[in-house]
Amino acid sequence: MSYIKFFDTTLRDGEQSPGVALNTQQKLEIAFALAKLGVDIIEAGFPITSEGDFECVDRIAREVRGPVIAALARTHKLDIERAAKAIEPAERGRIHIFTSASDVHLEYMLRKTRAEVLAISEEMVTYAKTFTDDVEFSAQDCMRADPEFVYQLVRTAIAAGATTVNIPDTTGYGTPQDYGALIRSIFVNVPEARGVSVSTHCHDDLGLATANTLAAVENGATQVEVAVNGIGERAGNTSLEEVAMALYTRRDHFGHDIGINTRELYRVSRLVSRYTGMLVQPNKAIVGENAFAHEAGIHQDGVIKNKSTYEIMNAELVGREAGVLVMGKHSGRNAFRQRLGELGYVDLSAEQLNELFKQFKELADLKQNVTTDDLRALVENEIVKVAETYKLDHLQFQSGMGGMTPQALVRLRTPAELLEATATGSGPVDAAYKALATLAPIPFELESYDLKAIGSGTDALGEVTIRATADGRTLYGRAISTDVVHSSVLAYVDVINKLAAGVGRAKVEAKAVTMALP
Repeated sequence: MSYIKFFDTTLRDGEQSPGVALNTQQKLEIAFALAKLGVDIIEAGFPITSEGDFECVDRIAREVRGPVIAALARTHKLDIERAAKAIEPAERGRIHIFTSASDVHLEYMLRKTRAEVLAISEEMVTYAKTFTDDVEFSAQDCMRADPEFVYQLVRTAIAAGATTVNIPDTTGYGTPQDYGALIRSIFVNVPEARGVSVSTHCHDDLGLATANTLAAVENGATQVEVAVNGIGERAGNTSLEEVAMALYTRRDHFGHDIGINTRELYRVSRLVSRYTGMLVQPNKAIVGENAFAHEAGIHQDGVIKNKSTYEIMNAELVGREAGVLVMGKHSGRNAFRQRLGELGYVDLSAEQLNELFKQFKELADLKQNVTTDDLRALVENEIVKVAETYKLDHLQFQSGMGGMTPQALVRLRTPAELLEATATGSGPVDAAYKALATLAPIPFELESYDLKAIGSGTDALGEVTIRATADGRTLYGRAISTDVVHSSVLAYVDVINKLAAGVGRAKVEAKAVTMALP
């Protein structure tokens, strides 16, 4: 099997993403992480652009061992000299010089003829070779260039001493068929290209960067230029993690070896995301939060029985925790039972499981994601629940500013009747509690009221715990709901039921409105 080299440009092209500005220490930390990941070449920066960029490349060259350290340069002597100086301390250094291939670039950017570009390319590659044996040559925008001119540039660069020739699709214009064909045609029309590394550099403007890169590999390319999380100019570069896992997972198809330590992929992705401020979309292949998550009941059932039903690679292989069953509205009963078992709830009865699954589905309709804490709260609430002599049948409240007095109407259902009370208070919870006090089978004192959020976000569960005393006994009421007034009332009703369980099913006289059941 042949070997595919990974040329990482996160610190150069990746940093050119709008809004990204990495400091020296951040770049150094990312470079160490890339070395641990096993990339073959780190493009550390563009030294001529600023003193800061020069210092970053110089420091990475001094401190990072393992990968080749590359510096970018235009086909200008000053650029090349600055790049050479920056990589001088490296264990192994590379100068990466670039020009352009397309007529639109030559006319509007370089303002030079093809003949002039060929002559300058030959001179500058030769000059770069006086500083290092490892010189890479790139000609931008090859996919929109005349292929015959691309062949001339490749032939010229190799004759001048380039050891790597890069064929960039700078604007993301190519398709896998066209880009693969261009790579193949280079070997046909420039046979000497077989003696050097032919590299890819694809942008993702049409969402084809990974596909184009892999097509190039299929047609003889031996180096891939990539960036962590696919960051870079405009729509970004080819994603390192996608190419690495495609070559690893489908080695049967591509037939190449790589030096990437796949178990470091997720860690490096998180590091780059944190320092650049560029969030990874949840459904991003390999490193997105949902990449190994299953919510649909059919998928969850399959994964429970055998992971290979819906996973072509293990999450652990890329440095993540095992694929997770996401609890949501599409989850099935089997996945719900397994998740509770993983949380330690293994002694629940069939009746309890049925009731919990019903509550879970009701909660999932209210929340985007049901968290582990949500599940624990549901189970613990079910375990300590007493018989519901009193059940909340209806709750209505109003509150606001501008002179509106908070008011609540509460209706409870018992096996024999409906009880209803209305009260006002300083807020909706206070009003509801005053109404409920008239419905309690035995008067009790509210000692404490505690409200806390379970999870985060505006749809977080509100957990209410109250402590009450009656006849020398201390009782606790607890309830959860996405509506804090609702959970407050349920906690109070929980206390009422505990009182009822202690004194029998005595009817409430007091100040309640009693209605015969229909």
